[in-house]
Amino acid sequence: MKIVPEIAALVPDMKTWRHHLHAHPETAFEEKATAAFVADKLRSFGLEVHTGLAKTGVVGVLRAGAGSEAIGLRADLDALHIQEKSGVTHASKVAGKMHACGHDGHTAMLLGAAAALAQKKGFAGTLYFIFQPAEENEGGGRVMVEEGLFERFPMRAVYGMHNWPLKPSGTFAVRAGAFMGAYDIFEIVATGKGAHAAMPNVGKDPMLFAAHAISALQTIVARNLHPLDAGVVSVTQVHGGDTWNVIPQEVVLRGTVRTFDPAVQDLIEQRMRTIVAGIAAMFEMTATVRYERRYPATVNAETETRHAVAAASAVVGAANVDTDPVPNMGSEDFAFMLQAKPGCYVWLGAGRGPDTPNVHNPHYDFNDDALAIGASYWVTLARQQLAA
Repeated sequence: MKIVPEIAALVPDMKTWRHHLHAHPETAFEEKATAAFVADKLRSFGLEVHTGLAKTGVVGVLRAGAGSEAIGLRADLDALHIQEKSGVTHASKVAGKMHACGHDGHTAMLLGAAAALAQKKGFAGTLYFIFQPAEENEGGGRVMVEEGLFERFPMRAVYGMHNWPLKPSGTFAVRAGAFMGAYDIFEIVATGKGAHAAMPNVGKDPMLFAAHAISALQTIVARNLHPLDAGVVSVTQVHGGDTWNVIPQEVVLRGTVRTFDPAVQDLIEQRMRTIVAGIAAMFEMTATVRYERRYPATVNAETETRHAVAAASAVVGAANVDTDPVPNMGSEDFAFMLQAKPGCYVWLGAGRGPDTPNVHNPHYDFNDDALAIGASYWVTLARQQLAA
């Protein structure tokens, strides 16, 4: 393990910053105190600071030497709507909200890298430290791109990182191409004819629609996709009915679709609409489909992935960098940045053992042992890519 010396000295500070952020979580586009904390730290390190992009986004700028190239390093700021049950001393002080995905750690690591690089630069060019709001569900990355992130801060490439409790601490995982899935949502509303439950013959029961639709939607992946293609269709909500003896007028199904390939995404949406229309016709009722494409797939560029592997290998050793991990159907709005600029997104191992709570779990807490590793990766990547 080769921890950057400046980062090693900053570990106590990074822990303090993370614990503060963890105790004061803010959710999508509400990260005002978090953004102010980040901006104040960046200014104290001597960086040029820009605020207000995508409401609560922060960009720190650090220049050194005569180099003309620039790269961006991105972390996310927001927390989740989860009641924390971790039991740690720095647990959330805000009811119903917690940093259950480790964005507090991501922010602390990028702040540590900014502090270390401001203290002892070792690079020539421009670094943009991008602190993005609203990664969870609301697409803050998309908003930053739409509001001119790459026009205001022109860069050759952009890099992102996420802690990964399913991989042991002291490791990285990354691959070129599709790495994380596209995130779509759907809502199906079936409208029949309400009736007394004892007299179903005089109604049109949307519960029958729901029962058949939930099963039939699974045939899309099982019988319409090529066996080597990947897709997930999950019905996650069923809403209908208010009491025991009434057949409801309406049933609502909601869920998510995950894919890597836009052609597969198109196929799933088309088949879903066909299946819903067919089942509705079979039971003599109407049904509508609302299908939204939220996040695209996270697709790493070949060249930038090689750069990421080189930096990670320099920190933890090549044997501890998995360059062929199984892609994950979880989604990431860093994908919008990767659509606009070449770049790479890596997983930072953060597991303490087989019982480590995964992200989005009320018992989760970011592994502080990963702070120095992740921040060293950022510093190493910056110095390798913008060699003095």
